[in-house]
Amino acid sequence: MKGYAGQYLDINLSCGQIKWCELDEQMARDYVGGYGFVARTLLDMPSGVDALAPENVLSLWVGPFAGTIIPVSSKFAVGAKSPLTGAFGFGICSGTFGAELRRAGYDGIIFRGKAERPTVCFIDDEKVCLLAAEEVWGKDAWETEDEVKQMLGDSSIKVAAIGPAGECMNRLACINNEKHRQVGRTGMGAVMGSKNLKAVAVRGSGSPQVHDLEGLLAKSKILIKRCQTDVTQKYRLYGTPANILVHNKLGCLPTRNFQQATFEHADAISGQTMLKTKVKKVQSCEACPIACDHVNVVEKGKYKGSVASVDYESLWAYGSNCGVKDLDAITKAVEYSDRLGFDTISGGMIVSWAMECYENGILTKEDTDGLDLKFGNADAMVEATRKMGLREGKLGDLLAEGAKRAADKIGKDAYKYAIVNKGMEWAAYAMRSLQTSTLGVSVSVRGACYLRSGSYSLDVGRKVDPFMLDAARGPKVKSGEDLYALIDSLIICKFSRNIYETNEEIAEVFNLVTGLNMTIEELIKSGERILNASKLFNLRQGFGRQDDYPPYRAFHEELTDQTVVEQKKAMHDDRLLVEAKAAGKAAPKMTKGAVISKEEYDIALDSYYASRGWDQEGVPGKEKLKELRLE
Repeated sequence: MKGYAGQYLDINLSCGQIKWCELDEQMARDYVGGYGFVARTLLDMPSGVDALAPENVLSLWVGPFAGTIIPVSSKFAVGAKSPLTGAFGFGICSGTFGAELRRAGYDGIIFRGKAERPTVCFIDDEKVCLLAAEEVWGKDAWETEDEVKQMLGDSSIKVAAIGPAGECMNRLACINNEKHRQVGRTGMGAVMGSKNLKAVAVRGSGSPQVHDLEGLLAKSKILIKRCQTDVTQKYRLYGTPANILVHNKLGCLPTRNFQQATFEHADAISGQTMLKTKVKKVQSCEACPIACDHVNVVEKGKYKGSVASVDYESLWAYGSNCGVKDLDAITKAVEYSDRLGFDTISGGMIVSWAMECYENGILTKEDTDGLDLKFGNADAMVEATRKMGLREGKLGDLLAEGAKRAADKIGKDAYKYAIVNKGMEWAAYAMRSLQTSTLGVSVSVRGACYLRSGSYSLDVGRKVDPFMLDAARGPKVKSGEDLYALIDSLIICKFSRNIYETNEEIAEVFNLVTGLNMTIEELIKSGERILNASKLFNLRQGFGRQDDYPPYRAFHEELTDQTVVEQKKAMHDDRLLVEAKAAGKAAPKMTKGAVISKEEYDIALDSYYASRGWDQEGVPGKEKLKELRLE
């Protein structure tokens, strides 16, 4: 079987036992790699395990494309039960670590148990050992990477590490790789910290074997050329921060904890402004001709010397969502997140939640350790971010629990301001002016995540009316999820999805690599199997229909930005009036601003469940499980 190393490591940190395990062809066909292998691994874990207990399993996998010449395919996936949500947790990271693991001869690593002391796992081709790591415990993620390389005497070694946030089991903690790359969401760094696993270091000397090298070379040349065309131009020029002005114009840029969807200072934090004033370096992942990663450097002022790779989500989270227009402060907050090792999306969202609670008297200065935590206070935002990463003080310890747990702890109306699903904070796509996206984000198996289905593209691209939901939306979300599950299992970057002119091309490349001769229909069926396996994990943890809804604000507060009102009138209201008149009916009752109808949402959710072969509680039926061989 080509394209796979054919083996993975199973490491018990409690006793130090290391097993070399065979990867069989049926596993590859059914679950593909990456996310799929994570899903299959977690299915074997008993229900009810505490996410921070030794019994939780940390599962790390690459896809069949890792280390090959296929562009933008060097990622790796990490999964476990999430300490943030209690649900299926996983994230995907770019850089070179995944490709290096494949060159070392492995498809993945499973970590079990808990080491007695801080530990570094070093994989050097067939040599695997667990090393004492007391000397790097307490170091930030960037320092850890440098010092592990120094300890092992090789600066070319690839390192995935946690910072202090992971050590103190901050529920937002991420896993860092190459300083600016992260397994960002669902708290995988906290799971590493709970296992006393400070870092994983890899050095590989092999070359991945593919089925048809000549054919793959020819196809890769075509794909690389497409990567350098208009389909990726904005990312090559501005990086993902190009989306700030695009989304602001569309009325879908969440602002001040989702109270608004346009930011009056969007120009000040735009990708265009950032490129002119802050970006000093542009870098790419292995085998990537796009190079979307733009690194900011602050050259003067109170945050002089701050360095951070600032993408759209991070820029939004600490920018418009906190009402902050200061790029220097945003860069510093992102640097704190990256060095201390926690998710910028959840980080910025939790700070914005605290800001709204503070402005409404739910949190006081005593609760904020004296910070005047108002929207727009850039310095307070930066300090709250630092405290959160370290669990420092009353405020830091509260915020490190995530918005849902923090809201539950302080009570009052704090839950109304917690923009979460399944306990994970929403990302940078407005709920009420992107309603197909909201359905996709809400049914996501890992909690509020727009990357599980890509349904935001239907709304942003105006392929559907973004101000309503209907029974047609559910099947659209379902098909997007199945395709994205496949993409995340191969693993290819979603920025490359448009370089494949058809889905059949994805299957063509897969078969050139593996020789498994699977059709695109078979591969997408594997994506469906992977999604259902993840859903089964969540059902065993007690999640159900009630967890597939957006937060309070989506249903109870209208979005009344002028841009939103005007677009809603032009795209939605006027159309309904014309349709009613043509049908000889009375004009329908409509709100001025954008808000999600609970009735419409239930119709869309029912249609999503039906398209999946699930019952109205979101439980897969026996026939569907049999079809997917998950019975």
